[in-house]
Amino acid sequence: MQVERAINEIEGYLLWEAEKDRARTRAAAFCAGLPWLTDTQRQEVELRYCQDQRDASRAYLERIAVRSATLRTEYQSVYRALRRRLITGFVSGTLAVAVLVTVAAVGLTTR
Repeated sequence: MQVERAINEIEGYLLWEAEKDRARTRAAAFCAGLPWLTDTQRQEVELRYCQDQRDASRAYLERIAVRSATLRTEYQSVYRALRRRLITGFVSGTLAVAVLVTVAAVGLTTR
């Protein structure tokens, strides 16, 4: 369990670093379209663009996490209901077969 958790944390870290790198790349591309910016202005715009992009990404990921948890709960309850129905059907079928075998056995022995 701890190994899975550590792997998830590492994966999350790597994904977040990739997201930050993507934001930096997009910021640089955005600023490339604004050739009149001074170096200081370019750095400020890139910084603000990256911060905005990371904030948007974080909010998006948080929404996805909440939705994933909701779906997991939904799917688990549906799975439990289906499993109960399957077990009930199996037990009912087994009981019906047992009753039929018993009735047949009693019918054969009374002759």
